[in-house]
Amino acid sequence: MDSMASIRKLDHIFRFFMKFYGSQRYKTCPNTPLRLPLNECRVALITTAGFFLDGQNSFEKEDCSYREIPNSIQTQELKDGHKSGAYDKRDIDIDVNLAFPLDRFRELETEGKIGSLNRRHFSFMGSITKPHVLITQSAPEVGRMLKTDGVDVAFLTPV
Repeated sequence: MDSMASIRKLDHIFRFFMKFYGSQRYKTCPNTPLRLPLNECRVALITTAGFFLDGQNSFEKEDCSYREIPNSIQTQELKDGHKSGAYDKRDIDIDVNLAFPLDRFRELETEGKIGSLNRRHFSFMGSITKPHVLITQSAPEVGRMLKTDGVDVAFLTPV
């Protein structure tokens, strides 16, 4: 499997886009110090790979919504809904755990290295150039659900 791609390997259109891709800086950091040993923590996974399940709507381009992924699913059931041409899916098509490491976290749970996995996880679309709704609505809503679920650690896999 390849490591992260060099920007020089991108098509010239994508290089141009990345040069002017907007980013934001925040004055505060939402991180919270871990108050429990990891082997006592409830963990949830969050990905920006755009995964969804049968019966759920696929993602649209610039889609700021999310899909709930039950902990009980088999990773082979995940459908790929990512809409970015700059997203290379070849390795993820081979092993979905690269973008949504649920099988690896199940192993950590079995080994007692984490306390437990949450009953649900979340998938968002990546490559959102206008994230206002994501920042002000979708992400805070997921944060509230994770808090209600008693999640101690959210493991984010951005793609």
